[in-house]
Amino acid sequence: MDFRLMGIDTPLFQTLHHLMDTAGDDSDKSVNAPSRNYVRDAKAMAATPADVKEYPNSYVFVVDMPGLKSGDIKVQVEDDNVLLISGERKWEEEKEGAKYIRMERRIGKFMRKFTLPENANIDAISAVCQDGVLTVTVQKLPPPEPKKPKTIEVKIG
Repeated sequence: MDFRLMGIDTPLFQTLHHLMDTAGDDSDKSVNAPSRNYVRDAKAMAATPADVKEYPNSYVFVVDMPGLKSGDIKVQVEDDNVLLISGERKWEEEKEGAKYIRMERRIGKFMRKFTLPENANIDAISAVCQDGVLTVTVQKLPPPEPKKPKTIEVKIG
């Protein structure tokens, strides 16, 4: 049963749901089963929606990051063409006597990876987080100049 369909999506119910899914699973783990890190990363990616826009001179990635500080967000380029946006939203410290009645905002790690096109200038990337919205701008490389035809002198012999 998926508790999210019933409107119950708290960390406690997520844990219970996970325990129910894994209870009684005594079968041997498959060698091809995904690792915990892979599953965690996949969930982090699925829970981090983003908009991607293309302009004549740039690509723009927009991700909602409400309540996060710049130190909570990392923007990196891996393997010369993969833009990685990651970070972590941490638990707020509870004040004495306060308890959650309902918790709907997502906490934990988040991550998105985007393969950049060949014309992306990885040396010209900027990232700005304003009003809870992260905007990463990747400038495009100028188009290559068309090759001029080479004229070969014809010798008559």
